[in-house]
Amino acid sequence: MEKHLRVLLLALLFSANLLFSQELVKIATYNVLNYPDNSFSRNPYFALIMDEIDPDILVVQEIKSQTGVNQFRSNVLGSKYNAGTFVDGPDDDRAIFYKDSLFTFVSNNPIKTSLRDINEFTVVHNFTQDTLRLYGLHLKASSGSDNEQRRLDEVTSLRSVTDQLSDGVYFIVLGDFNVYSSFEPAYIKLLDNSTPGYVIDPINKPGGWNNNSAFAEVHTQSTRTDNIGDGGSTGGLDDRFDQILISESIYQPGGVDYVSGTYTSFGNDGNHFNGSINDGTNTAVGSEVANALYIASDHLPVYAVFDFGISTGVDDPENSELNFELSQNYPNPFNPSTKISYSLSENSNVIVKIYDILGKQIVELVNEIKLAGTYTTEWNASDYSSGIYFYSIEASSISSGKYFSNTKKMMLVK
Repeated sequence: MEKHLRVLLLALLFSANLLFSQELVKIATYNVLNYPDNSFSRNPYFALIMDEIDPDILVVQEIKSQTGVNQFRSNVLGSKYNAGTFVDGPDDDRAIFYKDSLFTFVSNNPIKTSLRDINEFTVVHNFTQDTLRLYGLHLKASSGSDNEQRRLDEVTSLRSVTDQLSDGVYFIVLGDFNVYSSFEPAYIKLLDNSTPGYVIDPINKPGGWNNNSAFAEVHTQSTRTDNIGDGGSTGGLDDRFDQILISESIYQPGGVDYVSGTYTSFGNDGNHFNGSINDGTNTAVGSEVANALYIASDHLPVYAVFDFGISTGVDDPENSELNFELSQNYPNPFNPSTKISYSLSENSNVIVKIYDILGKQIVELVNEIKLAGTYTTEWNASDYSSGIYFYSIEASSISSGKYFSNTKKMMLVK
């Protein structure tokens, strides 16, 4: 055991510069099927799904109104999320939700097309100050050459914007693409690197996705084979309509980076080709979540994790006078319990959370108002496996409104 511990300690020290205080951000896309139609009955299922994914940014399609945006934020996501400005365009719309503890919303600029707007959502990371543009789209549905041409026309409108972006701008194209294969003109146009504004498919799975069992693990539509009365598709899981594509600046290391291996069609275990997501056993999620995915929408959510680099620990130089501090946990490495201490120079709203290596929140240790002083909280990790975890603090002063955040790494050794 002692030899094993020494090896892990050396590995921890060696990797410290790479992993310490990383800002891991989970970005998700979800077609929420004509929301807020039947929202009263669907909200509990959406809430369960969102609790499982815990995205830091969520871009949704098929949201129909400002009322829908307000209801989804209040009844599904909760108070830790805010919503960006909603633009009510032709047909259904896109909306963005984000954790305002991590991001500041800047703008929603609609790109007009012959059918639906493509929305350019711009946000700024609160700690690294990196600007990210997210192009939320919902391209023309259905097969056939006419519909393929309309999707190409929509994407051409998008490329007229992204091709004008400066080198190094971080952007993501995400949503419901409604494309049936990588050979479609719209998809080819998006990945065409002859001009600067192209995107890259981070999982690099070209081919004919439609009704092809070779791509079962990346299919996202449809979650059901039965008509449950909500107008959703009933074709079973056989299309890769929902995707997240990334700019060259994100694909290349340095700055904002895609974390390899984190691209996930949530709830798809690869074993439900042409079937309903809750048929039998689902090895990707539990039965309760599989049932929620079946009822909430005819699409699966897709998410990926991005590394925004090293946090400074405060959101601006003025905050340094607050003398807030997050100490290294002790002991570290630990088994199974460790203590986390923090100091507050002002009375503050305090949140302390634990995240796994993929950036998924697994525990919220503290969420309350604390008086100025030093505090210690304990995490018992008996139910978790060995590995690297992150703990973070967010503290907002009651009197001055100034904000402090920091993230540190720890290792569980069993």
